[in-house]
Amino acid sequence: MMPTIAEKILREKAGKGEKVEAGEILECEVDYIMVNDITGVPAFEVLDELELDEELKKELVVVIQDHYVPNKDVDSAEQAKALRDYARKYGIKNYFEVGKGICHQVMIEEGFAAPGRLIIGADSHTCSYGALGAFSTGIGSTEAAAAMATGRLWFKVPTTQKFVIDGELKQYVMGKDIILHIIGDIGVSGSLYKSQEFYGTAIEKLSLSDRITISNMAVEAGAKAGIIPPDEKVFEFLNGRVRGEYKPVYADGPESEYEEVFEYNASEIVPTVAKPFSPDNTAPASELDVPIDQAYLGSCTNGRIEDLRVAAAILMGKKISPDVRMIVVPASKRVLEQALEEGLIKIFLAADAFVCGPTCGACLGGHMGVLASGECCISTTNRNFIGRMGHKDSEVYLANPAVVAASALKGRIIDPRELEI
Repeated sequence: MMPTIAEKILREKAGKGEKVEAGEILECEVDYIMVNDITGVPAFEVLDELELDEELKKELVVVIQDHYVPNKDVDSAEQAKALRDYARKYGIKNYFEVGKGICHQVMIEEGFAAPGRLIIGADSHTCSYGALGAFSTGIGSTEAAAAMATGRLWFKVPTTQKFVIDGELKQYVMGKDIILHIIGDIGVSGSLYKSQEFYGTAIEKLSLSDRITISNMAVEAGAKAGIIPPDEKVFEFLNGRVRGEYKPVYADGPESEYEEVFEYNASEIVPTVAKPFSPDNTAPASELDVPIDQAYLGSCTNGRIEDLRVAAAILMGKKISPDVRMIVVPASKRVLEQALEEGLIKIFLAADAFVCGPTCGACLGGHMGVLASGECCISTTNRNFIGRMGHKDSEVYLANPAVVAASALKGRIIDPRELEI
């Protein structure tokens, strides 16, 4: 049997010429290590304790302020300052200040993520970079510190599942619906410590943005990585952007050693919503009709320009429901600038939505969109656990940008196609 993408990347980064086996432990050279304002400070504190004889691998380290910024209180301000001070102390050149963007979007936009790379990040949604053909996965702060010190980290080679989505997607069906459909099918533990690979005509036709959404939520099924084979869309995106050289990696055809193969008909996938309190608690948007208090458009999952365009097209010339507050958060400064140039921000403001610069705040229930007891939010984010966006007695429904925008107009969760009836 032939190796999968994950096996090939880990084998190369471990410097092993022979085939590696699933379950094997490898020590691998990493290409980049990402930390943010929540996870970075503990990592640097560990580095301080290590009292390194040699300088850390600072060229591999990327530091991004994004979770509790702009700072909501004194504690978060102290945390951000500590990270800023550490970046200066250790001479980190790849440092991105408040307002640059959400960490995963920045990693992709700034050319750190590329095919064939092994990237680790002290954030669970680091798996997003698999959309560009990288093996990327989340780690803890202590592991991040070890990798900063040595440039290496151990990995257990995962088994790989293959997901094939063929056919044409219907109107208002996006990458978010594909991954929610899959998670609804296999469950939140369906890919536990496994790598996912995505194929099929529907995947090939997706924008890079939609692919990032799919890879981003691979971890919601327990996956270590969610990888999409890179193609011309990826290469074109990276042209003039990528840092350094890269080498695409592909599985050796259909005979590669997949643990399981799942096949889906794209035409059967509908606008899908994950109900509280789990991403696998899915249902068609058309079946819900749940009143909402808040509609949230943004995050590393669905805060790109393509997502904003979809929502703006639905909101154009209309007003959101007076019973709903809609919050729009572009995933990066670049996305915000492009949305301004295209007139999307004007559309959101005219619809009575609130728009701000990039931050993770609302997604993790930190600030700028926290829910009160009994409130309900339809959100383009990736998790809807108890208390995820605020009070433990609030509820979060996950959906694509079209469902969020349409629901904001009606004040209840709907399928966007209902607007055209």
